[in-house]
Parts: sequence; structure tokens; C-alpha cells
Amino acid sequence: MRCLCVLVLLCSPLVAQQVDGLRKQAFASVDEQRNDLIGISDDIWKTAELALKERHSSQALARYLTRAGFSLETGVAGMPTAFVASFGTGKPVIGILGEFDALPGISNKAEPRKVARVPGGSGHGCGHNLFGTAAAGAAVAASRVLAQQGLSGTIKFFGTPAEETVIGKVFMARDGVFDGLDVCLDWHPGDETGVDFSRTRAMNNFEVEFFGQTAHGAGDPWNGRSALDAVELMNHGVNMLREHVKPTTRIHYVISNGGGAPNVVPDYAKVWYFVRDFYRPGVEETYARVLKCAKGAAIATETKYKVNLLTGVHAYLLNRPMTELLARNLDAAGAPQWTEAEQRFAKTIQKATGKPEEGLFVGIKPMPEKEQDAKGGSTDVAEISRIVPTAKFRIASAPVKAPWHAWPVVACGGMSIGHKALIQASKTLAGATVELLASPEVISSAKQEFDRKMAGKVYKSPLPPGAKPLRK
Repeated sequence: MRCLCVLVLLCSPLVAQQVDGLRKQAFASVDEQRNDLIGISDDIWKTAELALKERHSSQALARYLTRAGFSLETGVAGMPTAFVASFGTGKPVIGILGEFDALPGISNKAEPRKVARVPGGSGHGCGHNLFGTAAAGAAVAASRVLAQQGLSGTIKFFGTPAEETVIGKVFMARDGVFDGLDVCLDWHPGDETGVDFSRTRAMNNFEVEFFGQTAHGAGDPWNGRSALDAVELMNHGVNMLREHVKPTTRIHYVISNGGGAPNVVPDYAKVWYFVRDFYRPGVEETYARVLKCAKGAAIATETKYKVNLLTGVHAYLLNRPMTELLARNLDAAGAPQWTEAEQRFAKTIQKATGKPEEGLFVGIKPMPEKEQDAKGGSTDVAEISRIVPTAKFRIASAPVKAPWHAWPVVACGGMSIGHKALIQASKTLAGATVELLASPEVISSAKQEFDRKMAGKVYKSPLPPGAKPLRK
């Protein structure tokens, strides 16, 4: 009955006409910003700054929003590159998320082959140069509609750093930065276009340090207590554990410090772990067992150990009314229209990476009827989804089945393929924002869905007391 009431309200001629007019106005504003947005995106693409080091990228977006009349709060949640830009007054309060961090070692030119623009440099292999810029453009477009139409409401753009290390929004959520929002909107570049109605995996991101005793590797190794032996023994124990965890569990690690020289028994070593599962209870269960492997390794090698929980996230809490809102506005904005040259660019990438030469995704995928299980990784957006109703969509910005977090995404993000995705994403977000300003019943429906799913639970941060954001 609730969904039927919302549908009737949205389909009433007066409301539908009003929303359609506001949406067209917002789309026109995005078109007016097109050159500016592409310029900012390309600037961020070239700069390609890593997590918590995105000073230039953060400032580029903040300056643009400030010039558009937004007030600015910087350095939020103890992170210099995190900020909140606000416009308007009163209710509803609508959040729009923006990211801008890059990934190490995948710099590439805007060419359909693997060729570093900066040898060994960073690159936007997840399209965050498009992400943050499109979101900023949407916030500006919606603010212009709000001001011109004299509407009540507040638009908040959240500059959220360090998504790739799953840090930024977790600390912002813990510190109450998203409190007071009514709803929140999110998007992400992808290899398909459509609303994303799939959950994500909960995760713990942590390091284990081992402390031993150094000695000469040949002269008196019996005097040494190898921290590296402890790391390797812990990893072996965890690899034995893999047989005894549920199929939904994922465990990954790298040895981030294994000693200095082969002929010196290492007195220090460090291993970096991710533990994931569909929901936090599964993460916490496996996490506890992994820590037992660390403890056992320390006992066996007569070393000491320390666990540093860097960050943790929940699974994404999906919201159907908010996802339907994004689906309506994505349909209204439309999918990117590709040229033959862009399709050739994409197929050249697919050939180079051993993928079927299908080119770029065309059209818009229909919204799934049911919620989808997690297909891959984790995101810090999940924390916001458990504070306020939140929804997400994707726009194709790289070839179908192209390797992600890799050079093909970097290449497409710095040329017309990425630019087209940026503009359509910005229109979708802007359209959804003005619809929310004009249609309080959508927000009411989203909140009812949120309350039903949370079932009286209050968001609790996975972070340990006193934790501070760390650069990785």
C-alpha cells in the first residue's frame, strides 16, 4: 500500500509536471557547466593523488563549489582533504558524495594501450576523477534550481577522501559528519550503466606487527627471534583456515615489511590483511580466528605482536525507494551515446587485455526486482547507508569486462569516454536532487524503508576507540 501511495503521488499531473520542469532546468545547468567539469576532471586525472594526500584534487572541487555560493567546512574528521560544502537552508537536507583518490602504480596515457603517462606514477583506475567532479556539478546544478525556484532545502556535498583504503567515510561517519541528513546520493563509474541494487561485503582492514630479536643470519642465528618467521607462520595458519570458513568469506594479505637483508634475522615484520564477509558478524568471527593465528605464531617464534585495526565497514544497506528515484532520473538523463571512434578505442583495449571485443556498454540495465548479493568488494559508503537512506548507480566509463583498478580505466577516464559518463552521471544526480526537493513523499517512503530494515538498531562505528586515519 505504501508503494502504491507514493506511485499515485508521483504520477499526479501537477507533481509530475513540476518535477519534470525542475529536472530539465537541472539538466540544462549541467550542460552549462560541461567545459568546467571536464576541465576539473582532467586536472584531477592528471594529478592522480593517493588516499589522504589528495590536496590539489580536494581543493579543486572545493574552490568550484565555493565560487558557486556554497559555504565550506574543511579538514573534517581529522583529515585535511575531507570537506563539506553546503547550500540552502531548512529541510530536506540532501547529501551528495564525491570521491577523488587515485591508485598507485597504474599511471597511463589516454591511449588504448598500456603506456605510463608518469612511469611508476599513480592513476585513476577506479574513475574517482569522474566521480567527485560529476557529484560537484550535480550539487551546483541543483543549488541553482533551489535558488531560482525559491525552494526550501539544503544541499550538502561531501568531499570524501581515501575510499580506496576504505578510510574516509568511516571516520566521517564515526564523527557525526553525516548526521542530520535526510537522504544521500552516490554514484560510481563502471563498465555498465544502471542502478546498483547489490549489497557490498563488510570488511576489517588491519595490520599485524611482529617484534623479535635481530642476529647474524649465519654467525649466530640461534640468538635471533625472527619477526618474519612469525609473519610467515601466521600466514600459513590463515591459509589452513581457508578450508574452514564459509564461502562468503574473503581473506587477502600482503607482507608490507619482511626485513632488511637476508643475512640479518629480522627483528621487525608486518603483514597487512583484509577480512570480508557478507555481513559484520561473519567478519568479526573470521577476524577473531585470524588473530588467533597471529597469537599462535608469536608464541611459536617467541616474538611479540601488535594488531592495528585500520578501518572496518558494514555491508551496504539497500533502499528501494531511493534506488527507484535514481532509476527514474537515470532514465531521464539517458545513457552515454558512443561514437564509432570511442567503440574502436574500447575494443582495442579489450583486445590488449584478452577480453571479448564487445566495446562499450550501450543503453541502461533495468533495475533488478530483488536485492542482489555482494558481487565483489567493500565500500565506505556502506557506513552512510546505515545512518540515512542511501542509494547508488553506475555509468559505463570503461569497456565491458575491462580490468578494474588498472590502466584501461585510467586511459578512458582522461578522454571523451570518461567525459560522457561524467556528464550523464551529473545529470542523474542533479535530477534526483531536485525531485527530492519537490517531492517530500519520496523521502518519507525512503525513511520508512530505512527504519524497517534497521529495526531500531543505531549505527555503531566498527572503529576502535581513539583510532585516527592513517595513510597507506
